[in-house]
Amino acid sequence: MNNKDLAQKIRVLRNRKGYSQEELAEKTGLSLRTIQRIENGETEPRGDSLKRLAITFEVSPDEIVDWTIQEDKGFLVAFNLSALAFLFFPILGILVPLIIWISKKDKIRNLNEMAKDLLNFQITWTICFFIGYISIIMGTVLRIFHFTSGMTTLMLFFIMLLWGIMYLFNLILVIVNAIRVNNGKMVNYFPKIMFLKK
Repeated sequence: MNNKDLAQKIRVLRNRKGYSQEELAEKTGLSLRTIQRIENGETEPRGDSLKRLAITFEVSPDEIVDWTIQEDKGFLVAFNLSALAFLFFPILGILVPLIIWISKKDKIRNLNEMAKDLLNFQITWTICFFIGYISIIMGTVLRIFHFTSGMTTLMLFFIMLLWGIMYLFNLILVIVNAIRVNNGKMVNYFPKIMFLKK
């Protein structure tokens, strides 16, 4: 947003509240000259001045200054790779990307769509992972207490094999999608349940 647009926006917000420039200066604690310079497009409010204006107008600083949405392919690649945190603990594959998404939401082009796609997949994968984990525990307990036959050992083996395949699939999918982003393509995470709507 250029200074002219910003000046217009400040004037609109001030008029909406019914303040004169003097009243706005008094309410924000800024000098009348500063308010005049902002409204004339001579300067842009930053830091404390922006915060004071936002509080007075009862809006967020982002609503005053429309931050330009950046193109940042490197950030999007790193965002996708952040899901590899699942290797340390499955839920981290959700939490790490979620925290990054929240901190940069609406600031990086294509991040919102990408984040929802990635998080929907990671949530779905984590649910399946824990279902497999519970199955392994139940099978082990049943085997220890001799409630089952040798069939349980075979089932346990297949569940653990499936578990390993799930880990490998998640790892490959995250890396492939990071490469896709680096090549300027959109991500394609599958399968997934749409917990977060696009």
